[in-house]
Amino acid sequence: MNLLKNILLLFMLGIVGGAFALPNEKRSDPSGSVASISSTERDAQWRLEGERRYRANCGRCHQAPHKLPPRAMAMAIRHMRVRAMLTDDDMKYILYYMTR
Repeated sequence: MNLLKNILLLFMLGIVGGAFALPNEKRSDPSGSVASISSTERDAQWRLEGERRYRANCGRCHQAPHKLPPRAMAMAIRHMRVRAMLTDDDMKYILYYMTR
């Protein structure tokens, strides 16, 4: 049971860590494109994409989101992953949108 908890914790930390990468780095976003953009541009792009994916996947059943701590939101998204058929990219964008 402890092994399962540790694996789940590592998975959640990976999602949260991926959503909060350092700004102004050359890195690929979930869509696979590589670009060097400012932190405010990246923030705006991720928010818009997160909102779009939230509306498409979560908005069918849930009201407008409340801002929650990243750890709580990561757990909620993880629980809804199978029901809403979320991809890893969906989870990253939605987590970013829900915690910013």
